[in-house]
Amino acid sequence: MTQIPYRTALIVGTGPGVSASAARALSAAGLKVALAARNVEKLRALADETGAEAFAVDAADPAAVAGLFEAVEARIGVPEVVLYNAAARVRGQIVELDPEAVRHAIEVSAFGGFLVVQQAAKRLVPRGAGAILLTGATASVKGFPLSSAFAMGKFALRGLAQSAARELAPKGIHVAHFIIDGGVRSATRPDPADRPDSTLDPDAVAQAYLDVLRQHRSAWSWEVELRPWVEMF
Repeated sequence: MTQIPYRTALIVGTGPGVSASAARALSAAGLKVALAARNVEKLRALADETGAEAFAVDAADPAAVAGLFEAVEARIGVPEVVLYNAAARVRGQIVELDPEAVRHAIEVSAFGGFLVVQQAAKRLVPRGAGAILLTGATASVKGFPLSSAFAMGKFALRGLAQSAARELAPKGIHVAHFIIDGGVRSATRPDPADRPDSTLDPDAVAQAYLDVLRQHRSAWSWEVELRPWVEMF
């Protein structure tokens, strides 16, 4: 199997699902991993398990994101793989939504993605190599009732991914957007007994991320859609 051509990774928006699986997979592949989230205490167990470094960050704060990259670089070196997995949801009817809550949701899902891509690009472009992975959702391509804020954020993140890929790929930076098109399996969301594998296994999603990192630049994927094998919606 082709080796991953990178040595360090940063995951922004680390939680117990896909990003935790990605951290385990990247660490197992031999990369030094940094984890970042608003609540750093929630990262302790995963950091201990994977040998990763943990950092606190508000992904929607430009100064905080710049400081995160400086701290990560000082601790493990320039992150050659950067995964943005942060998102925020606010559900409700459009006529009833709090505008400030919507603003915050879009800032986390999309503006935070821009800030992370910008800081990553500043470091990776001079090196002529690296990878930036952005996590999308069904809402990246299809808006649902009561979920307008999430759809706006994820549509914007997809647009960012497309623009960044066209701008940065010729400079050696692999930008890929992942549409996680379905529910992700967890302890609180197990598969029904009569519908095995009807949700996305987070370890399988993480494996798809690593497969993309192994791609030769002559055939890079810019977008990957992942969904359960059972078509339900």
